Amino acid sequence: MTTLNAKLADILDRGAEDTEEAELLAAIVDFGVFVPVDDEGAVILVGADGGAVAIAGAVSSECLRERMPEAADAVHCDAVRLLDIARETPFETLTVYSTAGRAEVPLATVAETLRVRGTISQSDQSYTLTWSTHPLAVALRDAIGERLPEFPEIRTVWIAQARWAETGMTGLMLHVVVDEDAPSGVGSQLMETLLAADVTLAEDDPGVGVRVLDPVAEADTIAELDALGLDTVRADPTDGQVTIVSREYGEPEAPTPPRPRRWWRRS
Repeated sequence: MTTLNAKLADILDRGAEDTEEAELLAAIVDFGVFVPVDDEGAVILVGADGGAVAIAGAVSSECLRERMPEAADAVHCDAVRLLDIARETPFETLTVYSTAGRAEVPLATVAETLRVRGTISQSDQSYTLTWSTHPLAVALRDAIGERLPEFPEIRTVWIAQARWAETGMTGLMLHVVVDEDAPSGVGSQLMETLLAADVTLAEDDPGVGVRVLDPVAEADTIAELDALGLDTVRADPTDGQVTIVSREYGEPEAPTPPRPRRWWRRS
């Protein structure tokens, strides 16, 4: 699980939220924040500018304890979960904290950034993809790294959490790029091998789906996936060498989206 949103902490500690708005939004969407809850698990709200009330989010659980010692616990929320909370409440603002900084961000802009960075369409369905630190996602990533040499037709696999727009259902999704002349069902064969030999599903684990992508016909979708900063397993077609790219290893993050106009002010 993410223990520190270092990118967000850096922006807030430097007081750069006014000049790095796009980067701040990207940090919230890509890495989430820690939200305070009381003894009963209810979200604790904070005051915002103009007498309004906001959802609070800190860059780490330690920062939250310093800022809000009255909180019973800190719950890590990704952007999708933050928007779920927003839909369940009448509040429209997220106040984010670091050790030395603070900024207020309209949740509508978080939703807009999430759509820009993470929405994939499949036929008539759309789902949002986000980086996952779920133990099953990590286990799948590592197992794919070991197994991929056995599947030379597979070039790239992305592992992500998916949330379907129409139903709100969530699960893990593997997006698999295969050679144009790959035999039918190779993506499913990879998944079957992983579950039979490498990964054990617990009763409370999320479901796992597989979508196979054609490198030519679905090049635009592949480019979108590359821009999301997801855990990625790649096989070099020349020598078969496998590379795992993950934020866990400090690899490059998703590209920063276009700079939006200013949506908040520093307090």
